[in-house]
Formats: sequence, structure tokens, C-alpha cells
Amino acid sequence: MAAVSFRSMREEEFHAWLPGHTRGYAEGMTAFAGLTREDAEAKAERDVASIFPNGLATEGVRLWVVEADGSAVGTVFLGVRDAGAWLYDITIDEGERGRGYGRAAMLALEEEVRALGFGELGLNVWGGNEIARSLYTSLGFGEVSVGMKKTL
Repeated sequence: MAAVSFRSMREEEFHAWLPGHTRGYAEGMTAFAGLTREDAEAKAERDVASIFPNGLATEGVRLWVVEADGSAVGTVFLGVRDAGAWLYDITIDEGERGRGYGRAAMLALEEEVRALGFGELGLNVWGGNEIARSLYTSLGFGEVSVGMKKTL
């Protein structure tokens, strides 16, 4: 299995990461949640601003850079939600995917979550993201609820 490590995201990396994260969140809501582009962008801006009121220094938020052999290969965004550990986002850089870094990062994240004193890790995954759903299922995550809709 691929070996990865985490390091805290630096302030300049945070400012570079934030717009792409916000844009990706909005794109997910447009593609999978049925929001218009305008509504998704507005919601993404509101949600992200509420999660990071103090930027990278926000209490209860952890942002890590995932590294393999000393090179950045992705990011992990963890927060506290409803008094529990919540994975807001894990992204492996497009050119690094398919090498086992996602699985390795999730296993490393489990250790971080335990070290922070949590016994569970929650997350949401877009319904159309079969690769992520398959990874999470293979790691022992179980579905808690499933939202469904039909376009008429």
C-alpha cells in the first residue's frame, strides 16, 4: 500500500486551496443536488465562510496536506460537527489518483481522528461519486441515510 503522511496546511496554501474547494463544492451541488449554478455558488460561499470564520486559525478545523515521498499529493479537510469528527473533503490531486493515496490517506485520517479523541468519523459523498463510495465502503463505512430523487 502507498505510504502517506500529513502535515498542517500553511497559510499561503490555505489561501490557494480555498477558492478551488469552494468551487468544487458548488459544482457538486449543481451536478448532484440539483441546484442552479447561481444558487450553488451562493450556498458554497455562505457555507465555507461559516466553517472558516477565522480562516485557517478556526477552532475545530484541521486542514492537512497529504504527502507521499515528500511531495504533496492531496489535501484533507476535517472539522467538528455535532460534537463529532466530520470529513468535509479529501482530495487526491488528479495526476496522483489510482496509486492508493486515497486509501492510505483515509487510514491515516482514522489515526488522526482517534488521536483527537473521537471514536467515529462521519462524511457525506455525492450519490454519483461511485469511486469514493466504493472506497469508503471498502474501509468499513456504512450508509446512514440515502437521499433519492427522480427528474420528471
